[in-house]
Amino acid sequence: MRICGIQGISVIDFPGRIASVVFLGGCNFRCPFCHNPELVLRAESQPDISLDDALRTVERRRGLVDGVVVTGGEPLINGEGLFALLRMLRESGLAVKLDTNGYEIDTLRDVLETGLVDYVAMDVKTSLERYWAAAGRALDAGRIRDAIAAISGSGIDHEFRTTCVPGLVELDDVRSIATLLGRNERYILQQFRATSVVVDPAYASVKPHMADTLRSFADAVRPFIGSVSLRGV
Repeated sequence: MRICGIQGISVIDFPGRIASVVFLGGCNFRCPFCHNPELVLRAESQPDISLDDALRTVERRRGLVDGVVVTGGEPLINGEGLFALLRMLRESGLAVKLDTNGYEIDTLRDVLETGLVDYVAMDVKTSLERYWAAAGRALDAGRIRDAIAAISGSGIDHEFRTTCVPGLVELDDVRSIATLLGRNERYILQQFRATSVVVDPAYASVKPHMADTLRSFADAVRPFIGSVSLRGV
């Protein structure tokens, strides 16, 4: 496992908390719109922070933060290394949030069962029928369905979120996702922001959906979902 960076203080990454953010390198997806290509494609070229140093960095901010977000890349690909990190963070007394794409379903289930996280945010890329395009690879979409079910039934506070990338996420996709999630879930539609640094350079020039379009997406799925909100609009 490679800990590639730590953001000292964030007020937006952990709902209801001020948190530090720990970035892990490597990912099992190749989402073309991903804005962290260094973590996804070139993790070995990034810093490699030890567990002890990471914990010391987080603990130095104990007076300012009350939570830690573990993100990536994709944390679940790290197996036992991830568990070691989560245990150390849990022992520090801080609340822990996990960001994941959910695809490593066995590791996800183990994390949920251990009680090492207080909050889980799963990125649902698009409708299951088109998941391969948004994930940038061939995959078993049934594992996405299983991950959603595992998180939904875990009893752990959570959210599902979709970055609304034009061409990959349209109204029919959002409807399909909301129906899959069900009436009891919290669903967040995130605005896509084109940047000059993405996994697929073609997405650097993609224009985001208009704000009114995202609002119409949210209005359309409200009958199918517990709650829906917009982020970045």
